[in-house]
Amino acid sequence: MDTETTGLDPYDGHRVVEIGGIELEGHVPTGRTYHQYINPQRDMPKEAFDVHGISAEFLADKPLFAAIAQEFLDFIGDSKLVIHNASFDMKFLNAELKWVNKPLIPNDRALDTLMIARKKFPGSPASLDALCRRFGITTERELHGALLDSEILADVYLELIGGRQPGLVLNQQTQKKTVAAIDADWRPSPRPEALPTRLTESENAAHQAFVEKLGDAALWKRFG
Repeated sequence: MDTETTGLDPYDGHRVVEIGGIELEGHVPTGRTYHQYINPQRDMPKEAFDVHGISAEFLADKPLFAAIAQEFLDFIGDSKLVIHNASFDMKFLNAELKWVNKPLIPNDRALDTLMIARKKFPGSPASLDALCRRFGITTERELHGALLDSEILADVYLELIGGRQPGLVLNQQTQKKTVAAIDADWRPSPRPEALPTRLTESENAAHQAFVEKLGDAALWKRFG
């Protein structure tokens, strides 16, 4: 999930203006999404507008956070929240929830992909855009948007936890179990009669003469 805001800190008077999220089940999108623009009841600083392109005029007729808070909480339920730079979004969401007397979201429910990326690629850029470039994920965006960024983050998260490997490993394990089951039901039976030797009499005589020359230490005499 992702949010867009009017600034960097809710306790400096900044507010959430957009929330977006997509539901994942078994690391796969279910098709269920949440998206809401919110009236912040304040102006939009140019620095924030340059990031997401959401104007105060556009938000003027959108609902207040108090009106959508319960719907948002119902959407996330008790699920883990995959967020890039989770401390930022969680601070804003919990501030907004606190101001309308709604339950806060425990910080340990947030899974921070920024921290995962920094641990996996120490010293490398770990922004969402940088990770998209690393993993070859096409974003086709000029401005940030909460729902679009959530969709991009779902692809990035999958790559961070191993790309297609979780499913591949599962398939390999399933395949091994299938082969084991087949092996348990079928085994090649011994031939009723051994195949005849393909050595000629002269080849066999030459081999026996060679072994005799090697003496009693010859392996053929020990294991023959």
